Amino acid sequence: MTQAVVAPPVAVSVQATDSLSLIGLTTMLADRPQVRVIPWSEAGGDVVVFAAGRLDTRVVAALRRSAAATRRPVVLVLDEINEAELLLAVECRVQSVLPRAAVTADRLTRAVAAALAGDGLLPPPLVGDLLEHLRDLQQRVLDEAGLNAAGLTPREIDVIRLMAEGLETTEIAAKLSYSERTVKGTVHAITRRLGLRNRSHIIAHAMRYGVI
Repeated sequence: MTQAVVAPPVAVSVQATDSLSLIGLTTMLADRPQVRVIPWSEAGGDVVVFAAGRLDTRVVAALRRSAAATRRPVVLVLDEINEAELLLAVECRVQSVLPRAAVTADRLTRAVAAALAGDGLLPPPLVGDLLEHLRDLQQRVLDEAGLNAAGLTPREIDVIRLMAEGLETTEIAAKLSYSERTVKGTVHAITRRLGLRNRSHIIAHAMRYGVI
């Protein structure tokens, strides 16, 4: 009979800006068989749990030192955090953020497991804020590159529209007053940048985004 393989406990180091939080979080994790709490100063370990009131400069500096030294994922326990601080936290390898008032042993253990797996846990309002920020960032990048949501320039859309009408390269060039080389170069640029295979794939991509 094959014996089940038992995963070793996750080695977690706990740090906090106040002693009560340090004791409380350590106690929560110490009772969990799937977690092994190790001293903050001990080398190695799998995950960092860090508790603070706010993500101030002192906390950011500590997280950056930890990230530079060990590159371990971080579970951050805070009283409160805003969108700007969340983005800063992500830069410091923070995988999960838990509001201090909502921390329980179960939630903290799940957050540690998620961080170890490369996943993350965030309060629902912060998820919405982060997604909105990423959408704004994506749009700014596209605007600066002269692209739309489909990743296409106005010139490329003109070419694709004529391709969709069944025109050949020479006909497209004549219609748009381009050289055949320009048309071919435009098609090649689209396939290379967007990872598309051929003209049919390009047309399908443009239709999916509603640009033709």
